[in-house]
Amino acid sequence: MAALQVPPGRVMIATKVYPTQSHSGAAQGGFNAAMAEADSVEGHAADTIKGSDYLADQDAVDTMCSEAPEVILQLDRLGVMWSRTGAGRIAQRALGGSSYARACYAADMSGHVVLQTLYEQVLRADIPLLVEWHLLALLVEDERVAGAVFWDLPAGRLRTVRAAVVILATGGYGRVYAKSTNGLGSTGDGVAISYRAGAVLSDLEFVQFHPTTLVGTNILISEGARGEGGYLRNAAGERFMARYARDAMELAPRDIVSRAIASEIRDGRAFSGGYVHLDLTHLGSDIIEQRLPQVRKLARVYAGVDIAHDQLPVEPAQHYSMGGIRTDVSGQTSLPGLLAAGECANVSVHGANRLGGNSLLETVVFGRRAGRRAADAASQLGRAEAKQSWARFGDDWNSRFDPRTDLQRDAHNVVRLRRALTEVMTRRVGVFRRADEMSAAAGDIRMLREEYRSLGVAPPTGPFDYRLIAHWELGFLLDVAEVVAGGALRRTESRGAHFRTDHPRRDDRRWLQHTFARRTPDGPQFQDGEVRLGRLAPEARVY
Repeated sequence: MAALQVPPGRVMIATKVYPTQSHSGAAQGGFNAAMAEADSVEGHAADTIKGSDYLADQDAVDTMCSEAPEVILQLDRLGVMWSRTGAGRIAQRALGGSSYARACYAADMSGHVVLQTLYEQVLRADIPLLVEWHLLALLVEDERVAGAVFWDLPAGRLRTVRAAVVILATGGYGRVYAKSTNGLGSTGDGVAISYRAGAVLSDLEFVQFHPTTLVGTNILISEGARGEGGYLRNAAGERFMARYARDAMELAPRDIVSRAIASEIRDGRAFSGGYVHLDLTHLGSDIIEQRLPQVRKLARVYAGVDIAHDQLPVEPAQHYSMGGIRTDVSGQTSLPGLLAAGECANVSVHGANRLGGNSLLETVVFGRRAGRRAADAASQLGRAEAKQSWARFGDDWNSRFDPRTDLQRDAHNVVRLRRALTEVMTRRVGVFRRADEMSAAAGDIRMLREEYRSLGVAPPTGPFDYRLIAHWELGFLLDVAEVVAGGALRRTESRGAHFRTDHPRRDDRRWLQHTFARRTPDGPQFQDGEVRLGRLAPEARVY
């Protein structure tokens, strides 16, 4: 979306994976927008702020919700095949935490359909695509971005691109956890690279766990399934959500539903093996086929279950990164020349918990704004020299390789460390958190970082050297994990997706604050940041 805002000939896109394989294609539920006469931008904003547990910046929320209807219509004009009502209007469905059925959708393939449409528009605009170029570092000269360094995987060589402005849209850091709905490439690359370059990160301790993922594989089962009327049942067949959100039931926000399922598992009311059932059998085969065809297919292929007749085994797993690179509403970070949009950014519309239907919306609203800002900024800044930063990167790059290193042992060590890291994060910085567990996690991460620094790395072997990519991604994951665990340990309250059993209440007096993090030689330096309030004052969050 950002690239389409820049005049032809002045932009190029570098992608870690083939563009249509982007993780955005996994998003199923829809895009929130107040399109109906009975709905309102104010209602959308109020639901978002309440859903965020009042940590969202309310001016940013107003921007997103105000621009939502217009951006949905723009996507319609670009060719997105929205599902329609019988009267021809864009169809909308209910998602968790919303007071109105306002999610515009394309069956249960919303992200996939919009991704394909935008890709076609990029091809139509003849924007150059640098495919399977892995971002390694930003070039920073005189405290402004001067370009970026990539590993060209198909060619097996380093590449540099000088640029007046760089927009990062690199996704989240879900793969810092062992159980995640995220694509395998969601390793926090952009977040870690901007952090190393000097940008401020914000609120990384807020990690969303999706309530309904397939047991074992953790493939996402859309919130649209509950939006269409799905029930959650424990081993006794009970609709247990009445115990946790009496009014909203299965359509409570994700943090509440995830904790409810985790509580059923913890307290012995789940099925043996640690899961509950998602029951869609009462919807009927016709509705399921019309509105949830992808969910039905995923269930058949990966669980051997036909959801029209059988209940689906589900468990919570990491799903979304609320935190990221701190930006303003135009995508500008604390580093001149660096902008960010989408899940890697933290413009602070989701706060402590994101509502379903707001992530895809955030991506297109703030992607569009970042593209427009980049076009203006590039005209003013011009391209900077990058000789010194390139030399610094080259020294660091060359110092990492040892030709005496055994390739097989090199790969084994990376896999071993990554598995240890993700297991630590899942076990100790998960749905439920406690000081002693998180303190132990922080210590474990420090030890893993030390071991990572001492790893021998064999020099590149040529095209498609995925061993080298795995090594680099582990470094990004370790940087991100250190900030997530440190921020979570520091925040002595429970808010949204961050739930501490040793501090189970929200503490607005101390913690109605963002967590800002800067990189130092001794690790992350944390600082409080003001939350911008506005239309709503914090109150008890009840559903």
